[in-house]
Amino acid sequence: MPELSIYDYIVIAVYFMFMLSIGFITKRMITNTSDYFRGGGKMLWWMAGASAFMTQFSAWSFTGAASEAYKNGFIILTIFLANALGFAGNAFYFAPKFRQMRVVTPIQAVRQRYGSTSEQFFTWLQIPVGTLQAGIWLFGLAIFISSVFGFPLEPTIVVVGFIVTLNSLLGGSWAVVASDFMQTVILMLIAIVTAIFSLMDVGGPANLVAEFPAKHIILGNDYNYAGLIVAWMALMFVNQFCKTNQMIEASRYLNAKDSKNARKAALLSMTLFIVGPVLWFIPPMVSRVKYPDLTEVFPQLGEKATEAAYVAIALDTLPMGMIGLLVAGMFAATISSMDSGLNRNAGILVKNFYLAVVNKNATERSQMIVAKVLTVLLGCITVGAAIFYNSLKNFGLFDLMLTVGALISLPMAVPLILGIIIKKTPDWSAWSTALLGLCCSYMIKFHFNAAWYSETFDLGFTIREGAYFNVAQGVLVNVTIPTIFYLCTTFFYKEPSEKRKEVLDEYWDNLDTPVLSEDTAEEAESDAAQGSILGGLAGAYGTFVLLLCLVPNDMAGRTAFLLSGLALITLGGLLYKSTRPKGA
Repeated sequence: MPELSIYDYIVIAVYFMFMLSIGFITKRMITNTSDYFRGGGKMLWWMAGASAFMTQFSAWSFTGAASEAYKNGFIILTIFLANALGFAGNAFYFAPKFRQMRVVTPIQAVRQRYGSTSEQFFTWLQIPVGTLQAGIWLFGLAIFISSVFGFPLEPTIVVVGFIVTLNSLLGGSWAVVASDFMQTVILMLIAIVTAIFSLMDVGGPANLVAEFPAKHIILGNDYNYAGLIVAWMALMFVNQFCKTNQMIEASRYLNAKDSKNARKAALLSMTLFIVGPVLWFIPPMVSRVKYPDLTEVFPQLGEKATEAAYVAIALDTLPMGMIGLLVAGMFAATISSMDSGLNRNAGILVKNFYLAVVNKNATERSQMIVAKVLTVLLGCITVGAAIFYNSLKNFGLFDLMLTVGALISLPMAVPLILGIIIKKTPDWSAWSTALLGLCCSYMIKFHFNAAWYSETFDLGFTIREGAYFNVAQGVLVNVTIPTIFYLCTTFFYKEPSEKRKEVLDEYWDNLDTPVLSEDTAEEAESDAAQGSILGGLAGAYGTFVLLLCLVPNDMAGRTAFLLSGLALITLGGLLYKSTRPKGA
């Protein structure tokens, strides 16, 4: 297996300096907590859309999900196409509604819709859930970095966690979203290059399909019941749709300039989730053809070696310097997910606990100080969660992510979707529905799980089928039972007090009233600043990538750097020009 060249290390070092500079560059755009947590609601669609895409994405896609592609092929596309369906729901209904909530954090909208009890319930449910997910993302990135450099996992987790926390601390939402945009562009360029080089190495798409060792090219390997695998695929669409369209995900669009930009941002994310997965999972499938046993390639990862499937083929096929860009892309993917999560969760704690409960008269300055302290604290907890995952020997990243989603995140999502559609439910309908879902999850996980069904009814599930069954059952139960319960709460609805009615009326009026662009001088200045900053960053990094064509690679490698650099420079110019006032 080839090792990294000096050029790869140079690329990685330059990338880190580049990413850290974004926090300093965007720092001047922060004047209050609204700017810090949601960019003041001023961001254009291409920034908001790239951020929405990247917050649904992490290095898990290139580790845990790549492991599933390595083992079972095309079935992994199900989850990512399900994400595209979720963003389609955003685009055609939910994204404008989310922007029209006119809040700084999504939990503030929960308070308006369901009252202060539900506000605290979902605050203290979202924080640990968000931290668990961030820990999974960080762990996935650590596996990727460990497999590239041969570093031990735990020190890698600590160092990477520090870098991510620092980036979020410096620039808040502006730094997060600006980074997201740059990372989306870099990631897609590298994904295209890696997919092309992988296919060239295996002899083309036809050879890949012919040589991939699968029982079924869509359903994969290691199963006795094809119907169970198909049911899992169908329920993944339900799962991802629910998770993407609940009120907590309003944070993706609260930063958008107006309702129109929110919708266009969702359309951009949907498009990226249709195109991207086709590129991402070619390399790990090629890796299965070339390296049937990855434990021989990455002995330091042990049983988790299949999660380095993407790295294996990238190290084998990419030109010198390009691996550095790929590592940068993996940092990009996970940094965006983690710092968005840190920023969002810190915002929720500040606005929905510190300001709502601890200090109702807190100044903007004190809120900013608390926000930064909480960002550091949450970053440390996330590192601890990632180290804990490393101790779980019987869980792969793929199963871990889906289990957390189906059994913990989904019970929260159901009342937070229905609360946008159904008006006449009592305030307690939200927390009680979520609590019922969590109780269902407990029963599924510890009592009526796949092992119980397989033993009781002599079903003979394989290990893979057991994992799929648990997730599928979790989705099915946590969508149907909580939804029925929530609908039944409508029979207990009573007209609220006058004061509570005013809050509810404002909530529903906001949802129905589009946020419109004001076309002021201040707004034009903000648009121009976004174009200048992101255009300049794209152009600068594009110039650096272009210069990498001087690295002593073969013609194919030099051409890859040349085209990638020109694409970034061109994009930078288009961004700069698109936000200039007419005639400027």
